[in-house]
Amino acid sequence: MTRRARGIPHTSERAAFPLGGIGTGNVSLGARGELRDWELENLPDKGRVNPYTFFAIHAAPRGGEAVTRVLEAQSTGRRDWDAGFPFERQAGLPRLRGATMFGEYPVVDIEFDDDVLPVEVSLRAFTPLVPLDPDASGIPAAVLRYSVRNPGERAVDVTVVGSVSHTAGRGEGPFGMRAAQTVRWRDEGGVRGLDFGIDLPADDLGYGTLSLTTTDVSTTAKPQWVTGFWPDGPRLFWNDLSDDGMLQPEPRLTLEDRPRGLFADSASAGEMTEAELFEKLPRLRTGSLGIVHELAPGETRDFEFVLAWSFPNRHRSWRGHIVPDGRDDEGVVRNHYATLWPDAWGAASHLHRELGTLESGTLAFVDALYGGTLDPVIADAVGANIAALRSTTAFVVESPAPELGAGPVFAAWEGSFDHGGSCEGTCTHVWSYAQTAAWLFPSLERSARRVEFLLETDDAGAQKFRSNRVFGGPSWFMGPAVDGQLGTFLRLHREWRFSGDDEFLRELWPSAARSLEYAIREWGAGSGEPASGLLSGELHNTYDIEFHGTEPLANGFFAAALRAGARMAAHLGETDRATDWLARAERVAGRMDELLWNGEYYRQVIDDADAHRYQYGEGVLSDQLLGQFHAWTNGLGDLVPRERLRSALGAVVRHNFRADLTTHESTQRVYALGDEGGLLLASWPRGGRPAIPFVYSDEVWTGVEHQVAASLVYAGLDDEALLIERTLRARYDGRTRSPWNEIECGNHYARSLASWGLLLAVSGVQWDAPARTLSFAPAAPQLRALFTAGEAWGRVEIAPGRVTVHVDGGLLDIDRLVVHGHEASGPLRLPAGESFTTRVAVTTDHPLQETT
Repeated sequence: MTRRARGIPHTSERAAFPLGGIGTGNVSLGARGELRDWELENLPDKGRVNPYTFFAIHAAPRGGEAVTRVLEAQSTGRRDWDAGFPFERQAGLPRLRGATMFGEYPVVDIEFDDDVLPVEVSLRAFTPLVPLDPDASGIPAAVLRYSVRNPGERAVDVTVVGSVSHTAGRGEGPFGMRAAQTVRWRDEGGVRGLDFGIDLPADDLGYGTLSLTTTDVSTTAKPQWVTGFWPDGPRLFWNDLSDDGMLQPEPRLTLEDRPRGLFADSASAGEMTEAELFEKLPRLRTGSLGIVHELAPGETRDFEFVLAWSFPNRHRSWRGHIVPDGRDDEGVVRNHYATLWPDAWGAASHLHRELGTLESGTLAFVDALYGGTLDPVIADAVGANIAALRSTTAFVVESPAPELGAGPVFAAWEGSFDHGGSCEGTCTHVWSYAQTAAWLFPSLERSARRVEFLLETDDAGAQKFRSNRVFGGPSWFMGPAVDGQLGTFLRLHREWRFSGDDEFLRELWPSAARSLEYAIREWGAGSGEPASGLLSGELHNTYDIEFHGTEPLANGFFAAALRAGARMAAHLGETDRATDWLARAERVAGRMDELLWNGEYYRQVIDDADAHRYQYGEGVLSDQLLGQFHAWTNGLGDLVPRERLRSALGAVVRHNFRADLTTHESTQRVYALGDEGGLLLASWPRGGRPAIPFVYSDEVWTGVEHQVAASLVYAGLDDEALLIERTLRARYDGRTRSPWNEIECGNHYARSLASWGLLLAVSGVQWDAPARTLSFAPAAPQLRALFTAGEAWGRVEIAPGRVTVHVDGGLLDIDRLVVHGHEASGPLRLPAGESFTTRVAVTTDHPLQETT
């Protein structure tokens, strides 16, 4: 069997690899090979088990004894459930001895191990991910491909069978279901398998379809198990499979036996008899689809399935839980994926039909990201966190507001609690850290900017940092956050620069310009620095409190936003405004450097750090150069002198990094502890810690760790960056936390998407669509890495004296290719599959980002 050797092996039951597209929900694959955490119904639901859902194998050697096993390793987790393992988990069926997971997102491989099974089995699973194409990366389905090898000297008859149930229409009522389900065998257009539905209106929140399909012509099936109160169905299924590996449709779909007297009270309350009531109860539908082949000695064959789902209706609000009766007074909004494929069968058929193209694009992406010269821990951090973008944290809906016109709209929570959304409204200060969507699926980010500027910025220029109008409702009460509002302005510059879409910029510009003028007028006026205009006063921020006085987080954002604004204003012909903003940017940066620098790092200047709760004063804030992080990723250059940037970032590592947190004292939330290491949000090496410092100061946030690590690379402090990332990813090694779920206030937390900044920093990539220039300034003399541009993506390879660009997808149409400031090429036009190589003077100096 061919399996990549790359990737970290995982065997712990904490590891869970999410399968699913952008905005589709997920089902995860555990390290034992089990399907778990079924989160398909537009809400998080960690720990949910889909009843009677598993894959199994029947292997019968010629002349030997057949073996039937569930295709999962034996469980090593909790076994002290109050009533034992429930029926629906079928924990008593025999399983395999072991399994090892290797994941390079979005592809996961599991190698099973067993000393009884006469064949060798592995599994590859993925949901397609194609850069720059959110629809191709937003299919509500997963490919599950079992590869079986016969190592023996006799032929083996093999059946691999998937059993799945459909649980749409959950809510109050008997067995927690509101409506009858349906399942049927379907064979259309070369796709065959199980098609599940539900007897609910198409606009009901509980409406949903499910399918398990294959294009293999050699199938066997039990379209519906026997149903009843007791687990007769799984017993009859297992008997059937174990007998000869072939399945037969059930002649009777229900059994008469039932627990006498269980429904007596309900029956006596109405006119139905107990038997009549039992027959009318909504039933769980379970079916099985198998693929059957004979394997000759030494032969390997794939048994390929597609699991697809469609739950098209979301709350038209930020309601974060299931409505028991399926009604929603606010109405529903339709998921974008449901406009592309009408149901699960349609999504599955599309994936089967386009699988060759979609899989080749997915594997090209995996090879470009993980197969280059990036340190493995950097590639792991960049790739694993893409899962947050395709988790229940994020979703894509039909345009819910007339101001946005037609087309899909991206919206998101900050994260996902186990059974509900965490912190609604596509929060601007949290999502401003995120870089992944902007560089991987830029059209989604553009839709989010339209919400923020067209719906949530008022006539005075104040912007709500949480959006409610994305669902068509009224704006909420909360005012602007300084890092959220200025971060959104910087992200507008990023989205315009990445797309070169002047129409997009002009549409949002009036509102965007008002938002920056608001910052100048309202936040700069209270600084006591009228000549420089430093931001000061009471400024709300991502720590859910207000900083007072003058401090670097807000003012670094301000200087970067003014530089970005000057460039956009100049492009639009607003010369006077561009000149004013650029001059302000230089005054703000200069005065910030003069006032806030203490000889080692930038600190908060405030008369009394205890006069207001939640300040940090002379402390070392890990986010003190967050504005500089945005400036570097946006090609806006150094805001303050380079030597001071290096000193401040070095101070963050020296004072805030802990290799071991055993003696660290914190009464706040805990994301790292004991012998684990991490980067604290703040520390006070010179004393002066406030009696009540800012909320979260003693915590460890992965999103902050990623942005600091990326900034360290930009500043030429590569060893310190790797120290932070290796320590972070060691916490997420699969033993105590899943590698594909970085947690802050919720699972799959959006701030973790700052990790894409690591790729930007290591490669020094800048894509400037208005200037039609693609540039690289790698942190090392040699680089082989993934790149994305507005209409193309692929791989770049840089070595002393030579650069090669290979396009894997789209069309790269540029005027200039620049490496370390040297023009390597004039106009290039490269379609997918083509490469360009040229000689270029390459320096080993660390990159300095060009100021635009």
